[in-house]
Amino acid sequence: MTELLQRILPTVQKPARYVGGEFNEVKKELSDVRVRVAFCFPDTYEIGMSNVGMRILYGVMNEMDGVWCERVFAPWGDMEEAMRAHDLPLWALESQDAVKDFDMIAFTIGYEMCYANILNMLDLAGVPLHAKDRTGLKNMVFAGGVCAFNPEPLADFVDFFSLGEGEESTVEIVALYDRAKAEGWSKEQFLHAVAKIPGVYVPSFYAHTYNADGTLAAITAAEGAPAIVTKRIVEDLDSAYFPTKMIVPSTEIVHDRANLEVFRGCIRGCRFCQAGFSCRPVRKKSPEVL
Repeated sequence: MTELLQRILPTVQKPARYVGGEFNEVKKELSDVRVRVAFCFPDTYEIGMSNVGMRILYGVMNEMDGVWCERVFAPWGDMEEAMRAHDLPLWALESQDAVKDFDMIAFTIGYEMCYANILNMLDLAGVPLHAKDRTGLKNMVFAGGVCAFNPEPLADFVDFFSLGEGEESTVEIVALYDRAKAEGWSKEQFLHAVAKIPGVYVPSFYAHTYNADGTLAAITAAEGAPAIVTKRIVEDLDSAYFPTKMIVPSTEIVHDRANLEVFRGCIRGCRFCQAGFSCRPVRKKSPEVL
């Protein structure tokens, strides 16, 4: 922790949001790490640490050899004000390193109100907002979560989206990046390769044409990109990864308890419910696994 952060923490609400060090957080030796992932939740610590999906993918990535995934949360207003006043860039909890020093910057998007928070976090990190301004492999920004099904508001800012459930696709994406970094690929080479992974949508590979009245006429995929991107589904929840060593927060969070995922999807299909549709089909975990 920097001396500057030590001076700021006593002046803000809930300093435990910003320091990490919780029981069961994952720490790795940098000498053993080839790919660093800043896993960002575009809301406060209390909300992000209550998200089961983030806990699952945090564990999935940290199980990978040579990969270190660290958590990043949006600061509350008082901390953001202090960060901007002192030119303190956004950092990851495990190492306290700046987000701009990471290879990949991943966002999980649970609700549309977070779209603006994503841009604010990139700005706080000192990372260029527009995908076209990030020209190299470093700071590759990608996003998933249920709101990745509505990616166009963020299409100019996110390099690619991962649609559907990420336990399997995230491993494939990060492993491909590991190879790309080792072999010195360009960003364009990597994006063309990652677009071939089922469930990945690269906005820059699609052209939109419009009718005279402004309505969308057609979306045309570039050569090599799928015309339709289909979401990923984990078919067997019993064999899917689930963390057995959960991080224990040092401060109270919204869902201040241990969570078990009993099933995904819902048989009811209520029209107002996002999860009932985005998480289809219904799959259950057996009592023995739970």
